[in-house]
Amino acid sequence: MKTDHCDHCGQVVFFENVQCVKCGHLLAFLPDEMQIGSLEEAEDGLWRKPDAKNNKARYRLCANYTEHQVCNWAVDSDDSNPLCISCRLTQVIPNLNEPGKKEAWYKLETAKRRLIYTLLALKLPITGRLEEPETGLSFEFLSDPEPGTPDAEPVLTGHDNGKIVINIAEADDSEREKRRHAMHEPYRTLLGHFRHEIGHYYWDQLIKDSPRLEAYRHLFGDERADYGEALQKHYKDGAPADWNERFISTYATAHPWEDWAESWAHYLHMSDALETASDCGLHLKPARSDEPKMKATAIPVGKQPDSFQVMVNNWYPLTYVLNNLNRGIGLPDGYPFVISPPVLDKLRFIHETISANANPVLRTKGLKAVRV
Repeated sequence: MKTDHCDHCGQVVFFENVQCVKCGHLLAFLPDEMQIGSLEEAEDGLWRKPDAKNNKARYRLCANYTEHQVCNWAVDSDDSNPLCISCRLTQVIPNLNEPGKKEAWYKLETAKRRLIYTLLALKLPITGRLEEPETGLSFEFLSDPEPGTPDAEPVLTGHDNGKIVINIAEADDSEREKRRHAMHEPYRTLLGHFRHEIGHYYWDQLIKDSPRLEAYRHLFGDERADYGEALQKHYKDGAPADWNERFISTYATAHPWEDWAESWAHYLHMSDALETASDCGLHLKPARSDEPKMKATAIPVGKQPDSFQVMVNNWYPLTYVLNNLNRGIGLPDGYPFVISPPVLDKLRFIHETISANANPVLRTKGLKAVRV
């Protein structure tokens, strides 16, 4: 995440903020500028930024901002859709008449907005259901059926032809932690779910039937292996003993599709954390020459041959200090992973795939083109 400041008073503001704590001005994320902006009222119920050079830009607030307070994004005034480019991707929301469901919806949309921000920052194509009804990207937030409901099946978080389903129970911290322990996972977050499932979407968009498919199979395996059988075997036998020598997680061993999705999610973790460190100006300059060093640099998404290595060179020192800071305040490691050489090759492949498909004018079909 970038570090943003209030346009009126210069106060540091954060991605989820809706009001400047110093001057009180309303805040909203402006997708066309990829930043949190402070706004002032304009004509006809619209909003504008205070700086003169952008005084022609007009915005409306997302309907989920004004009606439900679960969003803080703005919409271009010439866009007829009442929802922002993140909220319009959600096709099913929780039943707001049930206790706790609005709070769960807020958490889900908050995590999704961070996902969409990263996709925009990486200049990845996003195609909504309005443009491609069969395979366009959409989200459904569903609840498990009530106990005793005949023939009812629990909601499984997953992806199917662009539709991403998230079980609302994952928005409950205690329930998610219980599932994390049951699944023997070192890491389980709402944002992690979104990043994993969007990986399946981008496998369809960027790898399936593409010239990169054979290279993918060389690194991740042959995705034509029966997926259902692979999952049954994984849940029965678990991961192989040497899984961490070739995979980023135990679940990545289940099937080549899951290896891709877990690796993709990991790459998004890296991109977001490194952008935050860079924009905060984080440097590591230890007293000893043999300790990890880091000089914050811009996220090198692009076609330069050394851009991935720049990320890696910064990633190891950043995780070193992140884990030590967490241990210092009695928390588990913020980064409970080990990147082996084969995993590094997979992450490099993902980096190169993203770089090859990045577009200065985002292909947000059915959403609205956003220049970054």
